Amino acid sequence: MTFEPIRRTITVACSREHAFKIYTEAFDSWWPRRHHLGDADLAEAVLEPKPGGRWYEKTVDGAECQWGEVLVWEPPARVVLSWRIDGDWKVDPDPAHASEIEVRFVEEGRRSTRVELEHRDFERHGETGAKVREGVSGEGGHGALLKLFAEKAAA
Repeated sequence: MTFEPIRRTITVACSREHAFKIYTEAFDSWWPRRHHLGDADLAEAVLEPKPGGRWYEKTVDGAECQWGEVLVWEPPARVVLSWRIDGDWKVDPDPAHASEIEVRFVEEGRRSTRVELEHRDFERHGETGAKVREGVSGEGGHGALLKLFAEKAAA
């Protein structure tokens, strides 16, 4: 079974370079504190700015939980991340079971950037693929996250 990718787009009032930097290097500045997997509160959300970098959370008790990896790092054009969180919101350590999130930054003007997000390959999650897709497409999913990002990038 294959699942239709989730696609979300938002236009941000800033340059392409700034949008890319805020989305990636300043990831923790806009990521919601309630979005974490660990038992303790979120201390920091980290996206390491390089191919092969980790995408993970640190909780206030010092624990780390890796959500995925940076698959493609092409500043300021795009970043591709693996998503190793299954439909039960648990990390699957097998990279073959990870879906992918591609974020493209398209310059529309000196101070306007279209950000295009595509989350795809949900079938790699196996039996929980439909739950993953449902979770990231819902109310607190990619659309809401892009709005938080856009507010920070425009500030």
